[in-house]
Amino acid sequence: MSDAPLILGVSGLRGIVGENLTPEVAVRYAGAFGQWIQDQFESWGGVVVARDGRAGGEVIYHAVIAGLRGVGCDVLPIGVAMTPTVGVAVDENGYMGALIVTASHNPQEWNGIKGLVFKHDEDIDGKSVVARAPSAAEAAEIIERYQGQQNWSSAKWLGNEKRTVDAVYQHVFKLRRAMLGKQVSGQFKVVLDSVNTSGADAAMQYLSTSSLVSKRERHQVVQLHGDGSGIFPHTPEPTKENLSGEGGLCDAVPGLKADVGFAQDPDADRLAIVDEQGSYIGEEYTLVLCAMALMEARQADNESASDKPAFVVNLSTSRMIDDVAKHYDAEVVRTAVGEANVVEAMKSLKASGRDVVLGGEGNGGVIWPEVTYVRDSLSGMALVLSLMARTGKTVSQLVEMINAMGPTDEVKTSGYTIIKKKSALANKSDADPVVQHLNAIYSQQGDCRVDLQDGIRIDWDAKGVWAHVRASNTEPIMRVIVEAPSAAQAEDVASLIDAQIASIGA
Repeated sequence: MSDAPLILGVSGLRGIVGENLTPEVAVRYAGAFGQWIQDQFESWGGVVVARDGRAGGEVIYHAVIAGLRGVGCDVLPIGVAMTPTVGVAVDENGYMGALIVTASHNPQEWNGIKGLVFKHDEDIDGKSVVARAPSAAEAAEIIERYQGQQNWSSAKWLGNEKRTVDAVYQHVFKLRRAMLGKQVSGQFKVVLDSVNTSGADAAMQYLSTSSLVSKRERHQVVQLHGDGSGIFPHTPEPTKENLSGEGGLCDAVPGLKADVGFAQDPDADRLAIVDEQGSYIGEEYTLVLCAMALMEARQADNESASDKPAFVVNLSTSRMIDDVAKHYDAEVVRTAVGEANVVEAMKSLKASGRDVVLGGEGNGGVIWPEVTYVRDSLSGMALVLSLMARTGKTVSQLVEMINAMGPTDEVKTSGYTIIKKKSALANKSDADPVVQHLNAIYSQQGDCRVDLQDGIRIDWDAKGVWAHVRASNTEPIMRVIVEAPSAAQAEDVASLIDAQIASIGA
């Protein structure tokens, strides 16, 4: 038996199936979400339900449907689908929100439930509503309902199950429409690793097989792991370690003489990239390449903005986005970690009239508001391929372009080095003394800046170094992230912070 607790937070609910995540838990959480969302609309309405395709998810999926119907919500079940596909389905079909059965990149024994809600009280992009992740305050309200007394509907008022829609087609169509004027014709050989889960079908449709794809833009796609079995061929988080095994994506791309390799996580909201030489370039480059793609398209069309373009990212995202923003005379706005926090800032800026080009996170999560306010690996693929076609450059050459925008000769030559470490936490609150301890040290120093909006971020601007220490929203761990112009600098800072954390209570 695992000692890991059931995790309730801004990213929804996650746990180990059969231990702390049971059908009963799923029914109660879905019921709490359904009652909460009906209160927001002051009416009954529908909720889209999907799952990421991991093996065993069907039981939790059907429990979620039962919980929603049990509080009077009509349900649109769309089966296995990418999280961004669900976001598009909510937008396009006018539903109140969605519940997705997924544990994202967590190992096979985990599963979870995360929600999307329709924002209906402001006008964004000419639409009265858009789907997005619940805010921290909204997530807290849902959790409070889950932990309280549940009130179920009588037989007369149970919700109905609606006829499903082709949500993948809707997603592909919306992305194709968004790419009009930004897409440059080009055909590439792509190797795709969808870990046998939700991203396989949508990616194939967008890249190659859909009737929406013209022959001039139809890529040759080799699927490594797209059988839909839900059995992970490797640890599902799309990291270098997990993609570098024998016969994995890093082997397959050069072995097949392909132009690029794309790796998705189980719910396909994250995208990692392998270049034509088989090098894992890192998830941090995904967002930066997409930002470049959109800015290059604007320059090609001679678009002039009345306002400074903005990229919205979280505190744990690489400073490469700052370098790219400076190159294109754009601005970076940073938020606390969590998709909901990034989206909240994007929408707030847009509502105030700002030119928000793109948002996302350095974990390979790209949020392109033209398609959906949900991290979307499919949008990431589309934008990266369009940048390759527009510039005529390989992925490795595009990485060199990004590095050349850096502030020091070391960065220009080889880019930044980022180190990510984890340490176990019994409870999220155990991170508070760590943050307080580090703040007491660094807030007194004159050569750095301290940001406390999410854990603690320390920036040594003169050195081009930063560190972020915070409790994870999705796992019982503390994350320590350090980025610097060299591996030696990054290791030195990480070791120093490790020692300072270890000194607590010593």
